[in-house]
Amino acid sequence: MFRVYGGMLFEEEAHYERLRKSAEGTRIELPDLADTATKLRELVKLNEVADGTVYVQVTRGEAPRNHLFPLRAAPVTMAYCTSTPRPIAAMEQGIHTVTTPDIRWLRCDLKTLNLLPNALFKQYALDHDASDVIFHRDGIVTECSASNLFIVQGGALVTHPANHLILKGVTRDVVIRIAREAGIPALERPFSLHELAQAEEAFVTGTTVEITPVISIDGRPVGSDGPGLLTRKLQQLFYQRIGNL
Repeated sequence: MFRVYGGMLFEEEAHYERLRKSAEGTRIELPDLADTATKLRELVKLNEVADGTVYVQVTRGEAPRNHLFPLRAAPVTMAYCTSTPRPIAAMEQGIHTVTTPDIRWLRCDLKTLNLLPNALFKQYALDHDASDVIFHRDGIVTECSASNLFIVQGGALVTHPANHLILKGVTRDVVIRIAREAGIPALERPFSLHELAQAEEAFVTGTTVEITPVISIDGRPVGSDGPGLLTRKLQQLFYQRIGNL
């Protein structure tokens, strides 16, 4: 899913690179991405989407249901766009989260159409009066149901490394880049549930959530009252980035 700001696709090449990686990992042949990029821009222009999202899906093609890769099926690409309001209230006020064991498969780095775990755990969060879940494996925090998680520790950002246990978010990489450009240390390393509980600040990043503060975890407040100062600074830097497209 691409974000559209001011009628322009945000971080196009990063999204295409992740699409390439996911297609390679699932052994799906991609169409010509230069042609796809042209068509997606035309799609946004024709629908007059100023601020919104573009969803792109590539399937292996039509074939009998026998769990084998089709030999002669042609890959099919589908895309649509829609106006999507930015989550201003959540970004200003912050969200509540709950932790849960990460029982998903071990190739979370591939962005596929199997969104059942995301839907189940998003509902789990809602059932517990929260906006999202924070996954952990053997005491190590990984990510959220549809976003990446950062904590602030000693004035530095810490987020799980982009390996097979998380989906490497495009917004995640933008935040790491703008933080380092501003002289803010950004560390990609595993961190524990204990570190999460002691975090000075926490926030999630994603295409639709941008940079959203986490103000409570399992009913306990994060840091001081409300979103933290470093989170606010990163939000401002991100706003400048999307404002300069």
